[in-house]
Amino acid sequence: MIGEVLQGLDYFGTAVFAVTGALVADRKRMDLMGFLILATVTGIGGGTLRDLLLDRPVFWLTQWEYLVIAAVTAIVTFYVSKPFHQRANWLPWADAVGLAAFCVIGTQIALSMDANPMIAVMMGIMTAAFGGLIRDVLAGEPPLLLHREIYASAALAGGIVYVLFAHWLEWSIAAVILGFTVTLAVRGLGIRYHWHLPSANR
Repeated sequence: MIGEVLQGLDYFGTAVFAVTGALVADRKRMDLMGFLILATVTGIGGGTLRDLLLDRPVFWLTQWEYLVIAAVTAIVTFYVSKPFHQRANWLPWADAVGLAAFCVIGTQIALSMDANPMIAVMMGIMTAAFGGLIRDVLAGEPPLLLHREIYASAALAGGIVYVLFAHWLEWSIAAVILGFTVTLAVRGLGIRYHWHLPSANR
């Protein structure tokens, strides 16, 4: 049951991150290829880097559905980007769900490969945040990780909670639920804090 829920959240996170990449491409007035590239690197970039560092097969080489999700999302956004911009206030929250899901999944994968708990937390952060970092670098924008906003630290908190419950207490279901919830809650606080900052400080 938990595995199915995580798989669904993984797909959702890929789609949401792909949307954010496509919207950056739209803001930069890129063509369809630009949409496809930024959507794809945002959706699968963090997981790709994680797999390379863990010396495991890169997930999308066999699970091709992730590429399909990113490509379809990019194409849809290319043709209907205006409605996405009009409803942009929900995107940070959807992105927060994807961040939480990727944090848990990345940490879980690292632990399943007998990685040190500290390394597992780092892999969770990488899975959750580095796709957006690659997107921002390619688009020539200041990386979100360097903004005055709570982002990677949310994945850090969630990863620590996941490791505590999964590795040391061996409560797998609680680890998934609490790791996800803590990441989402901390990121949510970051979103609210960011919205209340004076515009000059953003």
